[in-house]
Amino acid sequence: MEPRISVENVSKHFVLRHRRALKDLAIAALSRKEVGIDRFCAVDQVDFTVNEGETVALLGYNGSGKSTLLKMISGVLRPDDGRVRTRGRVAGLIEVGAGFHPDLTGRENVYLNGAILGMSEAQIDQAYDDIVAFSEIERFMDTEVKFYSSGMFLRLAFSVAVHSDPEVFLIDEILAVGDEPFQKKCISRIKELRESGRTLVIVSHDLDMVSKLCERGILLDHGKMIMDGPTSEVVERMRAGN
Repeated sequence: MEPRISVENVSKHFVLRHRRALKDLAIAALSRKEVGIDRFCAVDQVDFTVNEGETVALLGYNGSGKSTLLKMISGVLRPDDGRVRTRGRVAGLIEVGAGFHPDLTGRENVYLNGAILGMSEAQIDQAYDDIVAFSEIERFMDTEVKFYSSGMFLRLAFSVAVHSDPEVFLIDEILAVGDEPFQKKCISRIKELRESGRTLVIVSHDLDMVSKLCERGILLDHGKMIMDGPTSEVVERMRAGN
């Protein structure tokens, strides 16, 4: 069977523009040279596959490239080199409120976000009451989401994502936003997805949490993959300072 996720020698670069004095810009223009522009390699030739039912933690310190890599897996970013392939419905919590329109109500955004995640209107109709109940923000479903707190965004976004019945579930540090009772509720639902055979990829600085949730860890450092193995071993290496 094909992998659920295939990351094939993927690289991603960003252009960093620095402010320069007017004199520097004038000299650069006359000499026809670019000034104040650097290229930054966020992900550097990373290659791995994730099979159906695997739970994988992307680990590394700030700036290691893990969030950029997760965004490429989700389709939010496109790689500059290499290829990313996914199989099945992918649901992700990459950024709070991503896929939500600020001028629409919570109810309208459930239908918008559900459609983005590949659900039909009939499927959203059927899941709507469960989505609202899980989010615990029933009173605010007819309020425009631009008035929501980040915690309310999280509740609704997570609830829609887990009720979209994804084959692949991607999470990026998003659980740090909610309050503790809701975090526990989310982790419980993630465990249910794992036990039902879904494929999970999680980015988190909470090493204890990912050790409990994920069987496999991939360690990144300055965009390069430096270790791929059992989560306990990868966490141990990270705590030892790589």
